[in-house]
Amino acid sequence: MTPGERLALPFLFEFWAHEHQLPPDGDWRSWVILGGRGAGKTRAGAEWVRAQVEGARPMDPGRCKRLALIGETFDQVREVMIFGDSGIMACSPPDRKPRWNATRRCLIWPNGAEAFAYSAYDPESLRGPQFDGAWTDELAKWPKGQDTWDMLQFGLRLGDQPRVCVTTTPRNVDVLKDLLKLPSTVVTRAPTEANRAYLAASFLEEVRARYEGTRLGLQELDGTLVEDVDGALWTMAGIEQAKAGRLPDMSRIVVAVDPPAGTGRGADECGIIVAGVVQDGPPRDWRAFVLEDATVQGASPKGWAEATVQAAKRWKADRVVAEVNQGGAMVEEVLRQVDPMLAVRKVHATRGKAVRAEPVSALYEQGRVLHCAGLKELEAQMCLMTTGGYAASGSPDRVDALVWALTDLMIDAQGWGQPKLRLLG
Repeated sequence: MTPGERLALPFLFEFWAHEHQLPPDGDWRSWVILGGRGAGKTRAGAEWVRAQVEGARPMDPGRCKRLALIGETFDQVREVMIFGDSGIMACSPPDRKPRWNATRRCLIWPNGAEAFAYSAYDPESLRGPQFDGAWTDELAKWPKGQDTWDMLQFGLRLGDQPRVCVTTTPRNVDVLKDLLKLPSTVVTRAPTEANRAYLAASFLEEVRARYEGTRLGLQELDGTLVEDVDGALWTMAGIEQAKAGRLPDMSRIVVAVDPPAGTGRGADECGIIVAGVVQDGPPRDWRAFVLEDATVQGASPKGWAEATVQAAKRWKADRVVAEVNQGGAMVEEVLRQVDPMLAVRKVHATRGKAVRAEPVSALYEQGRVLHCAGLKELEAQMCLMTTGGYAASGSPDRVDALVWALTDLMIDAQGWGQPKLRLLG
């Protein structure tokens, strides 16, 4: 290679790019890159902008002269899309690097092409300007997503074929789902691991250990748009309607624990859920509250027992409800080693997880269970529990603990569902 070719090689993105980072062939209007965290979406968007504005030589015109750069906030456009480690400035060779005009909030290339920065908090700022292309980042996070997207569409009226590159981690939001359904939209997808050469190995190991098989993991790591699963016992919309406000005084509080079969990073989580009940009036008027998800990952028996006892003390719980399928008498023994005076109720599952969960799901449908804040990982597992079982890999340990807690507080306390479990102590 000549010295010039060696200097140019780092900036030849087609040589270095992953397949999901290159625009598909064909006649499309919107290219959506759905990827997990760190999958290389920002670099793909920045390189796409370069490909639109640059000509064969630094002063030659490209196919686009006026683009829109839109992010959740203006600061994110500037700090991530423009000046970020994978942003436009970092990707541009010295002889084609644009300059930033902070007053106009605009990038200006040597050939005269411009790209203007906009915030999704201000869709009205897109009323009036016109463009021949756009790069939008994290569309699924936009606070005024539909309004901003609509205003952009009216502004894409310059040139022969205005196009949009959309880089986003998927979320179950209407603006993204509607875009994906359009025949003029093309999609490329990639999990976080697709870009593993540029990610810390410890990061990948940790996030996979914690979120593998969960709804959050499917979304944030696999880049999969997770809508409501067929046959799900809970839906995200239903859970969102079950948010608690100010907590009343509880009649009873329990901590439910679903011990894992093993220990270490590869083991299942130890589900630990705190829930309470307000028993005012007849049983049909009782209301349950899911107070905390204290689940731990990879803990030793002593570790999860200590976490369980700490949760019980924190909430002044009346007792701990412990599933003993995985350990029998050992489960109670480990708990009592931490607190000899701990009140423990042992329960043994004699029916499948989905069957045990159905009566609890019915309580939610009746509006009799409310959630405190901070339960996202539990709620993600709930939405993957179906009448046919758990629709993901791994074990739904948080949901199991939830079911035991609410069964104790709401079902067994009313004399229902006794055949669903067998008391051992």
